[in-house]
Amino acid sequence: MRNIFLFLLILLGSCQTEKTPELGNREITGVVAEMTEVMIHDVTNPPLAARFFAYACLAGYEVVAQNDKGYRSMHGVLNGYPAMEKPNVSGYSTHLSAVLAMLKTAQKMQPSGKRLEKLEKQLLDSCRTVGFSDEVIEQSATYALEVSKQMLKYAKADQYNRISNYPRYTPSEKAGSWYPTPPGYFAPVEPYFNTVRPFTLDSAAQFKPVPPAAYSTDKTSPFYQMLLQNQKEGGNNLTEEHRQIAAFWDCNPFALENNGHMMVGLKKISPGAHWLGITGIACAKAKKSFAESLKIHTAVAIGLTDGFICCWDEKYRSNRVRPETAIRKLIDPDWKPFLQTPPFPEYLSGHSTISAASEVILTHYFGDHFEYTDTVEEPYGLKARTFRSFREAAVEAGLSRFYGGIHFMDAIDQGRAQGLKVGEWVVKKLN
Repeated sequence: MRNIFLFLLILLGSCQTEKTPELGNREITGVVAEMTEVMIHDVTNPPLAARFFAYACLAGYEVVAQNDKGYRSMHGVLNGYPAMEKPNVSGYSTHLSAVLAMLKTAQKMQPSGKRLEKLEKQLLDSCRTVGFSDEVIEQSATYALEVSKQMLKYAKADQYNRISNYPRYTPSEKAGSWYPTPPGYFAPVEPYFNTVRPFTLDSAAQFKPVPPAAYSTDKTSPFYQMLLQNQKEGGNNLTEEHRQIAAFWDCNPFALENNGHMMVGLKKISPGAHWLGITGIACAKAKKSFAESLKIHTAVAIGLTDGFICCWDEKYRSNRVRPETAIRKLIDPDWKPFLQTPPFPEYLSGHSTISAASEVILTHYFGDHFEYTDTVEEPYGLKARTFRSFREAAVEAGLSRFYGGIHFMDAIDQGRAQGLKVGEWVVKKLN
């Protein structure tokens, strides 16, 4: 798996300087990176990816909260979060237990989670090599497993497992409604995600946005004017800078590419994975402690999940057509967006929503003018970009969807408005 050896070298260095296992923020980043690789393998959709990250991070954070009075339990803070029992274990490492709790939770929740067992084994073998006793490792693993079992029970109660029992979603044939787009004509993604229990929200509709501009063939209507804006300024009519921005924030796990007579799948990270990657970069730059880094990762993952729940609630309520479908029907049958259109309704923009939520949360912990270089997409062939603040990055992420030709501007603006509210709500609940 990618990053395993770097992850282990970092671990070796941190272990050699301490008699007791004391890990750093890079170990958390390492787990998130390997979870991301598994999600790429599984082609995990964006809302579900956020959910995986959230429960894995919560498992690690629960270990910290049980052993450090500076960090409170999520019992009474998150919806339905139980008073988790502290395992009756002694002689363990809190940090190692936290990392293992993340891994064990991810192993059970992700379809190909067993791929993470290799990382866990190499992690423990490396600890033994540098002098960790078998007892400390065994006790840490026992502690982690007990916490993970409780976390998985909490996760199971969020009702995601009931979604498979709901009727298959059938796209509406009403004019202006979303319909699957080429080249894949994928079925709609997570039409019932709004039924999942939120972590902090009162309901999926708590921050319900204003309705989108109504579909219209009237050339003077707001909708048609937005359509013309997309046709003229988005899609293929882009400056080189705008192309780079659109590609950098693409994060579309459903992309397909024509390769002669074949369709080739392009596996990419999810939007949530990108923002958690940014979280790791910020924690490293600010030299945050292990516990503080895990708290911040957990807060961002919770914000991502609740942001997707809010956004998806609106997507399948307004069910608005994508620019690609409408432009081809009303203006130019040969028009193509720069990015591949994702398989779900257009309004709101998911990138705008979750980016704004992440912006608020990260700004709370790092400040308004935290400059950083985003290297998250480098392994996927994209150059790093430097931002002067999380706000600058989040605004760019939203606009990238217009440049890519897959969103109208009102979906981007209102998605950002919703995301800011979600982020502020999460910060208020967790702090």
